[in-house]
Amino acid sequence: MKPAGAVQPFLPYGRQVIEEDDLAAVREALLSPYLTTGPMVERFEAALVDVTQARHAVVCANGTAALHLAARAIKLDRGQVAVVPSITFVATANAVRYCGAEVVFADVDPETGLMTPQTLRDALRRAQGARAALPVHLNGQCCDMEGIAAVAREWGLWVIEDACHAIGGTEAGRPVGACSHSDLACFSFHPVKTIAMGEGGAVTTNDDALAAALRADRNHGLVRQPEGFTLPGAVDAEGAPNPWFYELPEPGFNYRAPDILCALGLSQVKKLARFVAQRRRLMELYAEGLAPLAPVVRPLAHAPTGDPAWHLCVVKIDFAKAGLDRAALMRRLAEAGIGSQVHYIPVHRQPYYANRYPGTDLPGADAYYESCLSLPLFAAMTEDDVTRVTAALTAALAG
Repeated sequence: MKPAGAVQPFLPYGRQVIEEDDLAAVREALLSPYLTTGPMVERFEAALVDVTQARHAVVCANGTAALHLAARAIKLDRGQVAVVPSITFVATANAVRYCGAEVVFADVDPETGLMTPQTLRDALRRAQGARAALPVHLNGQCCDMEGIAAVAREWGLWVIEDACHAIGGTEAGRPVGACSHSDLACFSFHPVKTIAMGEGGAVTTNDDALAAALRADRNHGLVRQPEGFTLPGAVDAEGAPNPWFYELPEPGFNYRAPDILCALGLSQVKKLARFVAQRRRLMELYAEGLAPLAPVVRPLAHAPTGDPAWHLCVVKIDFAKAGLDRAALMRRLAEAGIGSQVHYIPVHRQPYYANRYPGTDLPGADAYYESCLSLPLFAAMTEDDVTRVTAALTAALAG
């Protein structure tokens, strides 16, 4: 118990957990010969392969870079279309536009915010030249990837999983990122995610050619493997590759992740199971604590296809029944030291996309957005913290 009158710290909706071993790992990297690309990159990639059970993991600068690299790896281009759910961060759709391709937005299940096989199929009927689907594993819950893959096969689509919320979870018994029903999966290691690099991302795949494309593209597009050389001067008189040589078949990007951040990522991924277990326990406590507020406040519906690694604690609130709008509730919570957020404004409503694709009507996405609110969730939270949040929410709703 805190002493009477003690000021309680502000609880944000999400926050990294940095411990002494993380500090030691970064210090070791800082004192090594490498600050940018070095041995920590490959070590972190190997750890991600262990976690996801994919054949390859390619670390990059952030989750947005991961999505962009994945889209480029399948050669998404002008005149083509990718289907993206409207409930996601804007980066999912933006990665498609970076390639010059067009977006067709899919609706979502209003209870989970997830794209479903049916909403993908509905979006494809509105699409011309569809080449890819980008299902988003929202809040830590997974889409029905087997069902989505079946639709994708019918339409001849590449499948890129936006798994930025979901590392450490499972889908149909396999780790998220195993790419059992997709071509590539993308991750983010932003500070509010389950494990943090500061900024960082990764793409997993089981396809050797896609992995090679990802690795070249994150490093300006440069090729250093002799089998890819075409210029004279690539090899010496004995036919061995010259040690300085590289070629540029086409421009790529500087999406590399430095050794310092990969050292932090490697330290964090070793604790992934503990972080995931704590987040699941906190969500159980939230379910118990919020039960008296039903039906005005309801926990997010559980997707049936996997075991989530919760990234966000989203609740659904009937603001009309509460007699309070969302902004007023968030202000009352903030006054009580409780952070909250909304994930997300439907991307098809954002000005750029609304102007580019006018008339898009996605009632499921709109319904999800109108009632969602994210409450604090991070691995350093305690049972008392959850009690504090639920008490503050109860008081805020009561006025």
